[in-house]
Amino acid sequence: MRTVLLGPTDTLVPNVVAGMMRITDKTDDEIRALVSAAREAGIDFFDHADIYGDEPHQCERRFAEALRLSPAERAEITIQTKAGIVKDGPYFDFSYEHLVRAVEGSLRALRTDYIDILLLHRPDALVEPEEVARAFDDLEVAGKVRNFGVSNHTPRQIDLLRTAVRQPLVANQLQLSIPHSPIVAQGLAANMDIDQSVTRDAGGILDYCRVHGITVQAWSPFQAGFFTGVFLGAPEYAELNAVIDDLAAKYDVPPIAIATAWITRHPAGMQVVLGTTTPERVTGAALGSDIRLTRPEWYALTRAAGHRIP
Repeated sequence: MRTVLLGPTDTLVPNVVAGMMRITDKTDDEIRALVSAAREAGIDFFDHADIYGDEPHQCERRFAEALRLSPAERAEITIQTKAGIVKDGPYFDFSYEHLVRAVEGSLRALRTDYIDILLLHRPDALVEPEEVARAFDDLEVAGKVRNFGVSNHTPRQIDLLRTAVRQPLVANQLQLSIPHSPIVAQGLAANMDIDQSVTRDAGGILDYCRVHGITVQAWSPFQAGFFTGVFLGAPEYAELNAVIDDLAAKYDVPPIAIATAWITRHPAGMQVVLGTTTPERVTGAALGSDIRLTRPEWYALTRAAGHRIP
């Protein structure tokens, strides 16, 4: 398992992450099997959010109930969680009170004294950077959160936070897969009069994160779009799957590993956040961590996904 730096810190983390969003209805044995498969593949980084599950903190609680980690075992893994979304309204809340309350709930659910990384989960249009900064400061001083980051934030939204937040923002979790890759493909079509070249979300978020030492975490790496289904094996992505299958045969790995490798090949040093709860798929996806696709192979996948390359 290849490692990357966590933001501007000197901490090394695996470039594949095990997402825990879908473990709500899994038994303790199934959760343990999933985590065991991840650990055997070299993944010791687990992604949570306070809203994952049918009720607040449910997936965090199921994770802790199944694993019952000792302090020493807890120290061996990285736990990341997210806060800021309120399912039943007001939809998004980055207020001091909500962020601190959410972290306290996560700590109880996860049965831990600290969160390794806290991400702001999608932007809050009513954000007051000074409130976020106060929450971050108090959580850090209390030893409850060690690192901070964001999810689905644009360059200007990050700049706004940085007017008050003193901690480095170590990560930005963004949706990215071979067919759903506007943060990559837009730059490839610069100065071309096509939709792909249109600047959205302030543009350049991937380059922005590289310039500022922010680790991009790719969520839904096997989804064709915004929760529109998996592209692997899908007939509407026949050309892309043909290229994936050829490369899978060349590298002697399952196709899911090639989908991972397309992301980990990028020099930005991104992390791939898996959403699967199938141990075999975790194992297969993790095999892409160390595959260094050639430039022709990477661009062949990009073109086969329908992105224009001059």
